Amino acid sequence: MKEFIITQNDAGLRLDKFLCKAAPNLPQSLLYKAIRTKNIKVNGKRAEISTRLCVGDSVKAFLADEFFERNETIYDFTRAGKSLDIVYEDENLLLLNKKAGLLCHPDDHEYIDTLIGRVKRYLYEKGEYRPDAENSFVPALVNRIDRNTGGIVIAPKNAESLRILNQKMKNRELHKTYLCVVHGSLHPKECTLTGYLIKDEAKNKVQVLKASAPGAKSIQTKYNVLEEKNGLSLVEVELLTGRTHQIRAHFASIGHPLLGDGKYGRNAQNKRYGYKKQFLYSYKLRFDFTSDAGMLAYLNGRCFTASEVWFVSAFQNGEL
Repeated sequence: MKEFIITQNDAGLRLDKFLCKAAPNLPQSLLYKAIRTKNIKVNGKRAEISTRLCVGDSVKAFLADEFFERNETIYDFTRAGKSLDIVYEDENLLLLNKKAGLLCHPDDHEYIDTLIGRVKRYLYEKGEYRPDAENSFVPALVNRIDRNTGGIVIAPKNAESLRILNQKMKNRELHKTYLCVVHGSLHPKECTLTGYLIKDEAKNKVQVLKASAPGAKSIQTKYNVLEEKNGLSLVEVELLTGRTHQIRAHFASIGHPLLGDGKYGRNAQNKRYGYKKQFLYSYKLRFDFTSDAGMLAYLNGRCFTASEVWFVSAFQNGEL
């Protein structure tokens, strides 16, 4: 028999989802059979597959010990880099200034040294994340930023913060502001661009249309030109809608692609300046809750800014 006591990080999970994570050696067919035949109980009573667990609940599984055995684990994330630029930290979350060039999550070419890997290592070495003691929670990122783009990324430290912030992101109660450098001079200097964006999944590329079309989603991109130098413009951008590659594609569609953007820009233009990564940075994050934020209510109205955006001083000094 194996007993689990539900912690804050497990609360709210369905019984079956919890056990899939807490007992990874347990076949799913046997899991569902054990629940039906009362070999798995919650607080000593029969429970349904869909039962939502609460802090302090006792989950007892009357099954062979072999299903719950865990081999000694060497965690991959302990080999991730240690460097993290922390914008803000408290007991519930980290706000990180991700530099261009670092992946948020593993891909086919890089598995170990990613932002989430560094977060796990940081929390593990601080004693705030103990994988062997967690039944289901694993640190995760609320938002993702492309490898060649920098900016603020949110990393909750516990399951409740992750749940709340995922919902706030979905509800657009977290507002991100970007800085970018585009080719040419924009007219007018302040504007909200509108259009329709359609994605080509096979090419991982989007196209901006002027009129609605099947599969296209409406987009709004608000911008304000801050400075102009050497045929380039430093622009502050707020996404009123959040679509894949929206900023890059929208500015390219009006003839002002981002400097260094090889996917939506023109190589002939970029070659003149010698840069191969797009000049785009998610530099500001504002919490603007319009619904209950529970344990994170103290963040409402707060705004955080990245201390360093790699291309701003170079632009202002006329070095681009």
